Amino acid sequence: MTFNYNNVYINNYSTVVGPYEKDGPLGSKFDRYYTDLYNGEKTWEKAEVKLMQDSIDILLNKINKDKKNIDMFIAGDLLNQITSSSYAALKYEFPFLGIYAACATSVEGLILASSLIDSGKIKNSIVSVSSHNMSSEKQFRNPTEYGAPKPKTATFTATGGASCYLTSTKSKIKVESSTIGKVMDMNQTDPFNMGAVMAVAAGDTIYQHLKDKKRDASYYDLILTGDLGRYGKEILIDYLHSEYKIDISNNYDDTGTMLYDLEMQEEVMAGGSGPACTALVNYSHIFPLMERHQLKRVLIVATGALFSPTFVYQHEPINSIAHAISLEVV
Repeated sequence: MTFNYNNVYINNYSTVVGPYEKDGPLGSKFDRYYTDLYNGEKTWEKAEVKLMQDSIDILLNKINKDKKNIDMFIAGDLLNQITSSSYAALKYEFPFLGIYAACATSVEGLILASSLIDSGKIKNSIVSVSSHNMSSEKQFRNPTEYGAPKPKTATFTATGGASCYLTSTKSKIKVESSTIGKVMDMNQTDPFNMGAVMAVAAGDTIYQHLKDKKRDASYYDLILTGDLGRYGKEILIDYLHSEYKIDISNNYDDTGTMLYDLEMQEEVMAGGSGPACTALVNYSHIFPLMERHQLKRVLIVATGALFSPTFVYQHEPINSIAHAISLEVV
């Protein structure tokens, strides 16, 4: 399902990261960074809350507004009951919508905010996401204390918080349209191969978006998924070409392969993941390129593995989802 928008704009954005992200190729572009994973807090979970709150504080300062001027706060994360988002929201008293789409959460939030603004229900919204490498590993995979080895197909959950301010007031980047994806099941059961789990969902959403908009993939200067990683990226290229005869090989990249140096930072394995991964790359790197007119049309396709450890233990497949948002320079 694809929606068109008439009066929704990206007004500003902010990013806060941990040490691994700071050491990556985009390290100089983030608003704030921490040199350890605790961020001065006692637990990884509290550290994640701080990442999101920091990004909101920085954003409010950039747009010169206080909490009373924000119509809606939409946020999500990876932890049970999206606790990072709700604990972060407690500080501001914003009207709050908590959402969950795993690593696709950032674009789901942008879609919801855009739809509310375009309908005239609200005039502005802050959309935030966070993830933390250690809190996510603790919850979704082996206890980190075990030091269990991982296969090369595994991805590395990004540590960061990112916030975006959307408004009906005209700015340089317009939200042109969005496509809501469908839940996909490709009978993948390996929690260490999220690229294979999510690639087909990304392909289906890209196909649907191009079909609905009657566009060729070449319409976009950049089609950007997040976060399939090194191997999922190749699966997507092959899948779109073989299934739909769509060639994205010349204008496609994946945020999971952009956040880190995959050759030098061996610990990240196949690349980055987590709700923050896509947002960190977009807000620190892609949006500034658009504001400088180095990119004019970008399709962002955030991918999420709807991963339940309980279902994995019961040998059930891991479902996936992908949502897309089309941005154009005004």
